[in-house]
Amino acid sequence: MSKKLAAKAGLIQVPPASSSAAAAVDEARAKTAPGSMLQFLSTQSAAIKEAEDLRERLREFEGAAPVRGLDAAMIRPSRWANRHEASFNDAEFRELKAEIEAAGGNVQPVKVRPLSPAEAVDVPGLRYELVFGHRRHRACLELGLPVRALIEEVSDQQLFEAMERENRGRKNLSPWEQGCMYRRALDEGLYPSLRKLAEAVQVDVSLVSKSLALARLPAAVVEAFASPLEIQFRWAQPLSELLQKDPDAVLERARELKAQGRALAAQAVFNALTGQTAPAPAAGSAHLRRDGRKLATLSRDARGRASLRFEAGVLPPEREAELLQLVEDFIRRQPA
Repeated sequence: MSKKLAAKAGLIQVPPASSSAAAAVDEARAKTAPGSMLQFLSTQSAAIKEAEDLRERLREFEGAAPVRGLDAAMIRPSRWANRHEASFNDAEFRELKAEIEAAGGNVQPVKVRPLSPAEAVDVPGLRYELVFGHRRHRACLELGLPVRALIEEVSDQQLFEAMERENRGRKNLSPWEQGCMYRRALDEGLYPSLRKLAEAVQVDVSLVSKSLALARLPAAVVEAFASPLEIQFRWAQPLSELLQKDPDAVLERARELKAQGRALAAQAVFNALTGQTAPAPAAGSAHLRRDGRKLATLSRDARGRASLRFEAGVLPPEREAELLQLVEDFIRRQPA
């Protein structure tokens, strides 16, 4: 009898469960302890994988300092600042300022370090000291724009070395500016010796020595130049030697050059200081006349450059070659 019932039961076709029914079964299964655990572990596995992906992406920024927008007035120049004021008035600075204005701020951030409460007490609102980026900071300050900056705690030596590296990678300091920077570091005991300073900034000792020699020139000698930024490394040794042999003569020449009140080319100033040539005559002009009529004007500018200008009709085109020959003969007869 049982066998016949079983055979008949096998002939019954059961329709497949609907999706809603399957979901109900899954839900029912999830309500059991093993089902709930499986569902929890599945969720946790996805969360763990997402966290690992985020950690991998964050590793790319490991050690990076966040960039913040700061009010430029909250930042002071570094105590080791090495830019002469002339560096903020040249064509390169004006170009940098225009680029920052067009971009709405400095694309390349500066670096600053927080000031201690004792350091910030003198100026209300002052909170940071520049590590590097003095020209970018000045441009933003003049434009009234916030400064994009990295904030990092650094020591005096770390600040000095970071500023030195940054300057070499960008607009190089002039030899005189470089020397002033090194002199200040040594005078204030940041490094125990010239050699230790050179090792720290990875610069040849002889270059540091020449830079220091320029920075230690008397003020009268430096002021004889139109700008100290024009003083060259190669002039350090001859100027230093002359100042040791005959300081009075060098200082007298320097005072004479300054008293003229005009800007000479740097090479002309060096030549005059070292007694190789006399200072160029003062700027002015002289006229060549005939029967009261002005024919030509010889003029000299502040840098000692001379020019001869003829009035209209005085020099016919066919005689220009003759004039050039006369000038060439004149120059050839000049002493070397």
